[in-house]
Amino acid sequence: MLKKFIVKKNHYSDSVALMKLSAEIESAPGILQATAIMSTPANIEIAAAAGLVDEGLQARPTDLLVAVCADNEKAAEEALELAQGRLNNSASRGVAASQSRKMRPKSIQMGFAEQPDLNFALISCPGEFAAAEAEKALNFGLHTMIFSDNVSIADELRLKQLALEKDLFMMGPDCGTAIISGVPLGFANAVNKGNVGVVAASGTGLQQVTSLISQGGGGISHALGTGGRDLSTDIGGISMCQGIEALAADKNTEIIVIISKPPSEEVAEKVVATAEKTGKPTFICFLGAEKGTGKGELVYAASLAETAEKVLGKLALGARTPASNNGSPPDLKDFRDEQEFIRGVYSGGTFCYEAQIILRDALGPVWSSTPLDKSYKLADSMMIREHTVIDLGDDEFTHGRPHPMIDHRSRHERILQEAEDPTTALILFDIVLGYGANPDPAADMCASIKEAREVAGRDNRQLIFVGFVCGTDHDPQNLREQIQILEQMDVIIEEHNAAASYRAASIAKSLKEVRFGKPDGRD
Repeated sequence: MLKKFIVKKNHYSDSVALMKLSAEIESAPGILQATAIMSTPANIEIAAAAGLVDEGLQARPTDLLVAVCADNEKAAEEALELAQGRLNNSASRGVAASQSRKMRPKSIQMGFAEQPDLNFALISCPGEFAAAEAEKALNFGLHTMIFSDNVSIADELRLKQLALEKDLFMMGPDCGTAIISGVPLGFANAVNKGNVGVVAASGTGLQQVTSLISQGGGGISHALGTGGRDLSTDIGGISMCQGIEALAADKNTEIIVIISKPPSEEVAEKVVATAEKTGKPTFICFLGAEKGTGKGELVYAASLAETAEKVLGKLALGARTPASNNGSPPDLKDFRDEQEFIRGVYSGGTFCYEAQIILRDALGPVWSSTPLDKSYKLADSMMIREHTVIDLGDDEFTHGRPHPMIDHRSRHERILQEAEDPTTALILFDIVLGYGANPDPAADMCASIKEAREVAGRDNRQLIFVGFVCGTDHDPQNLREQIQILEQMDVIIEEHNAAASYRAASIAKSLKEVRFGKPDGRD
């Protein structure tokens, strides 16, 4: 095993492009691990911890680092040549583009000087620089979306207060999804245009609700992300309240949807008070919180799917045809006594959170690296304990690696780990479609399912797979085609995350009943 790397001086690429490049390099023959990252001190430290470079590597944050670990010299050199080629082609395209028009802007200031009628900036750069770039954008009078994470909460508060003072809207940091006047930003889905406006402190929660509404025949006017910390006590729901007010003022928005994990009581009251003033039908989903009492035009929903259903009911669109397969699991009598636990391997953080709520209420405690109850936080995220649900899109798992919505490798590894454990009975998962996501995630998942079944089969065990696909028929990957791929592997596919989680819980209960009889003592 050997490691090699290259450093491209003063060569910037955004995080999504680097994730895709990392995935392509690591899939090359003979490559055990690879990363393509900007050479910030934090990124170099992570690469060193992973054994890809030596500690103390000298590089500047404006440099791009490509590092590989290979099982032979030839594989390492070929992988780095591949990376060089991709990076050089990207640079050549940039030169060609700049030669065909004026010099390509190198900063927000240059871009704004060239096109002063612009009113929006999307910030995607290493987190260490994102706050400074966002501040520049706001000072130029631009509404701003910060895709980058690793921005301090102090900087977030300062920037959102600045945006508020300038009557501008700031989404993020760590805002992965938005749709502005039909234009998808980040990991958004291809949805119908319509009269439903959404403001969400959750990327995949926003994707689930907008996709279900679109699949049901409704449409989206705007979908505004706030960043996951916006409804914290520290930030106080600044962007959430701004978003609600913007949708209230928008003539194309007739219905408003609010999505978030449960905020503090103080912030919840502020958000609800803002919603009450809109005069428009408003649907509120504070995941995991007790249902509130609807006042006036306010309606509360307990889950993402219920939120979409209630909106579609308001639109009077009638029943939908679910894009799902309610298949049957294998004969539970064939499962071993020790096989009793659900293992969730999620790419969406909100889906992981919602699944924990449903499983906990049905089955009892659920362990996680991001648990509902800190008492059930895994000491080591690679551990397996009883019912366990993991968000593989969390920062802990994506440092130096592509997000699992783009690259399936981290989930593949985790699925095989779960398959090797003799107590695993069922693997629960999500697949998220949309712009920027994996071009064929179902195919990658099926490869993992096949190998996991082979692993369990060598120990004379079976495994049940239950999942759902978040997306629309208009997405680049196509919802129904992705479902059909999974159906061919005898995967139980439900229409949305809540249904998949309830189905998994039902199967786990049935396993107990097969072994121990009905709860009331009946056989």
